[in-house]
Amino acid sequence: MVAVDSTTGRVLTVVNQKRALQSGFTPCATIKLVTSLAALNEHVVGSTEFIRTGRYASHTLSTALARSDNPYFATLGNRLGFERVTRYAQMLGLGERAGLDIEGEQPGVIPSTPPKWGGLGIMTSFGEGFQVTPLELAALISAISNGGTLYYLQYPKSQADVDSFTPKVKRTLELEASGLADIKPGMRGAVDYGTARRANYDPAERILGKTGTCTDFRVSTHMGWFGSYLDGPRPVVVVVMLTGTKTVNGPVASGIAGAVYKKLAEQAWFVASAAHPKEKDGMPDLVTSYPRQQ
Repeated sequence: MVAVDSTTGRVLTVVNQKRALQSGFTPCATIKLVTSLAALNEHVVGSTEFIRTGRYASHTLSTALARSDNPYFATLGNRLGFERVTRYAQMLGLGERAGLDIEGEQPGVIPSTPPKWGGLGIMTSFGEGFQVTPLELAALISAISNGGTLYYLQYPKSQADVDSFTPKVKRTLELEASGLADIKPGMRGAVDYGTARRANYDPAERILGKTGTCTDFRVSTHMGWFGSYLDGPRPVVVVVMLTGTKTVNGPVASGIAGAVYKKLAEQAWFVASAAHPKEKDGMPDLVTSYPRQQ
């Protein structure tokens, strides 16, 4: 699990640093955020356009994101083509280190060719060929949350580091503001009625996110992802990545994130504005129940 302040790129906590910092895993359906932004920015789909995905089924972007409809995103991938998909993935921070001087961090991987089996369709709906780290996904979600600024993630380790913290911008994304806005209803829909309903501990809170469920055949493990943020006065990004047996999936990951958000809310973290909670060792008290693992 990674928690990040989306307005500054400050890493609040990392649970299981070995998993978070190593070279990445198949992102599963979280790659659909990249596909969506590329398709909207390249005008190959409209946000309210229906695409038929079955004999009796069709989706707009919002319902396709909320329900994680694979045929819809395979269609977008084929409309975009390999070069545009990978170009937007690179712009959004995949395939490079998300952090600034975070010891041990390895970059993920952007595929150099479409997957042999399934082609662009499986690449843009399941993330086949990509390797993404939780830090990379946290940086991407942060940019969606804050309106298009990709920050270097920085992980202060002492109170002095916290006191002297200065945000550092990696780049401003070359994305239309309307595209960033247009994916948010689908991310909210995932929590309200879609694949991430377990995250919805309180309907009054605005949690937006995207789940991912698949198998990473490189390392023979089932994957469960949830990349999310809570929209409010102090927006925070929470990314959960699970590996394991068939019991692991995106909905389970969303439930874990929901428990984190609930804990934050109980400590009134979201309503604090001028003063932050007491912090020690660069990590807010609100996450001390989720211990750091080396």
